[in-house]
Amino acid sequence: MIEWINEITGMHDVASKHGHVGNHMLALIHWFMAILFVGWSIFLVVILYKFRRKKNPNASYKGVTSHFSTHIEVGVVIVEVVLLLGFAFPLWAARSDAKTRPTGDDVVNIRAVGEQYRWTFHYAGADKMIGMTSNALYSGANPVGLVAEDPNAADDFVSVNELVVPVGRPVVIQVTSKDVIHGLAVVPMFSQQDAIPGSEIPMWFIPDKAGEWNIVCAQLCGAGHAQMVSYVKAIPAEEFDQWYAGNTPLLPKKP
Repeated sequence: MIEWINEITGMHDVASKHGHVGNHMLALIHWFMAILFVGWSIFLVVILYKFRRKKNPNASYKGVTSHFSTHIEVGVVIVEVVLLLGFAFPLWAARSDAKTRPTGDDVVNIRAVGEQYRWTFHYAGADKMIGMTSNALYSGANPVGLVAEDPNAADDFVSVNELVVPVGRPVVIQVTSKDVIHGLAVVPMFSQQDAIPGSEIPMWFIPDKAGEWNIVCAQLCGAGHAQMVSYVKAIPAEEFDQWYAGNTPLLPKKP
């Protein structure tokens, strides 16, 4: 039912395992708001008709004596609390708690470095360990600030404006920025994180659908904000392994 509604309303795809839970919560909220809209609209029409000037030429200063509207308002508050405590908070906690973050050999470790106006995605390389970085080392040739002396940095590589991820494997992204605050919004994966200079904030998801979609910068980051276009591409795990192995390390090999 939800997928059908998404299709006819032009909603984006759901391409991650936890995304279906978030999409379900959004559907509940939208149905609830639709019911409220219809209910309060009917209530307004009834009030306008019942208290029209022709029927009530003289104003009454006693006010409403019925508690019907109070009961409705209490019911609305209860539903909102249930949605907040029963759905939103647990979903947020599951995504933000470090204990729930995936670990193991299947995890794809990535850094996302935002700048005006592009994203550079920094992959860990064959050793699956992202090398040390330093803000002082940012340059055109080294857009992610890799420290050449760190052995883990030797096989790291980058992809500019294209985030390639494997279907069925956990993806953990450390999000940061070089200049101003950006926002990495991978909408079909139901994942978003602010990119703040000097901080590396994790986000993670498990893609469960192959495809290619836009990545949105979720923070107004300057005059070229609308041109900060990048993509996420989810591909089968075998194809991802071939793509991963075929990339060239960012730093030149030491003689």
